[in-house]
Amino acid sequence: MAFIYTTAGRGSAAPGNAHIGTQAHMPAEWEAHQRTWMAFPPPNHTFGPVGSSTLDRARTAWTRVARTIARHEPVTVIADPRDATAAREWLGSGIDVVEVPLDDAWLRDSGPTFVHAADGSLAAVDWTFNGWGAQEWAAWGKDQEVARTVAAGVDVPVRPSALVNEGGGFHVDGEGTVLLTETVQLDPGRNPGATKEWVEAEIHAVLGTTKAIWITRGLTRDYDEFGTRGHVDIVAAFAGPGTILLHRQDDPAHPDHAVYLQLRAVLAGQLDARDRPLRIIDVPAPTTLKDDEGWVDWSYINHYVANDVVVLCSFDDPNDSIAAGILERAYPGRTVELVDARDIFAFGGGIHCITQQQPATRKCEAA
Repeated sequence: MAFIYTTAGRGSAAPGNAHIGTQAHMPAEWEAHQRTWMAFPPPNHTFGPVGSSTLDRARTAWTRVARTIARHEPVTVIADPRDATAAREWLGSGIDVVEVPLDDAWLRDSGPTFVHAADGSLAAVDWTFNGWGAQEWAAWGKDQEVARTVAAGVDVPVRPSALVNEGGGFHVDGEGTVLLTETVQLDPGRNPGATKEWVEAEIHAVLGTTKAIWITRGLTRDYDEFGTRGHVDIVAAFAGPGTILLHRQDDPAHPDHAVYLQLRAVLAGQLDARDRPLRIIDVPAPTTLKDDEGWVDWSYINHYVANDVVVLCSFDDPNDSIAAGILERAYPGRTVELVDARDIFAFGGGIHCITQQQPATRKCEAA
């Protein structure tokens, strides 16, 4: 894969500016991909120093996901230049590694959001990234350049956005509907003073959506010190037009049981962009309730849909097989592959959080 490294700096944009474009369209994740992008875990506050068991655990978990996806579509992993040799050794043959300075490895959030332009070609949305609301533990000096660098490296035009946002903070159905979370896009640490109207105007302008459905909050652990403050992709996700998978916690002892009841009430009766009532499919949470840090946020919602496959988080839990069956029915024609995600969740996310799809162009899809 040709990749042209660039150090072009960020631009700025106001919601609705003409250079953002009015004909963009973000396809659903289950539409055809050209490739998947990931990042190789660097030594940092989250993963630990070089040589630590924690960094090795992270690299093992990320590599397992990359190799699973690579059986179904091309995978490109970006690695900090200091880690490029290690990345190639860990990942092995068949996975491209390109060098881009990195702070962290949650590429769903720091990487570009690819959209279709009016002619079916690709463009990339470059959200403003500030470490999940300028959290004290986060570093983002390098990561805020990743989206633009990746887009330039594959010669895709960039559509900058003034909205502080991350890829895990929204989910689209490809037919005009987008899921958002009040505690993410309206977070004072991200977009102080923002209104729903302002956020929706910008989201619709860059993603081509027309209807926003807001959930009130995310899972409980996501509000701990190292959380994202409510990313939607761990609790609710589209699995088809008018269909939403929802994280269901059945145990009343777990605080996410109340979250589930609240979110189901919010989503029930909602209409999508084409005025279809939402069909909600409950996906039971793993039976494990706690780990060493407290209430777990283990979730099957944070899966990744690639060409011909659903890469599903597994937890060595009795509900793994139940979730796999639900997703097999939700995504007919795709194989469900379970990948142990316990270490990924221990570091603060899941399989969806570490992956980012690059859709095929419409011309490629037609061919």
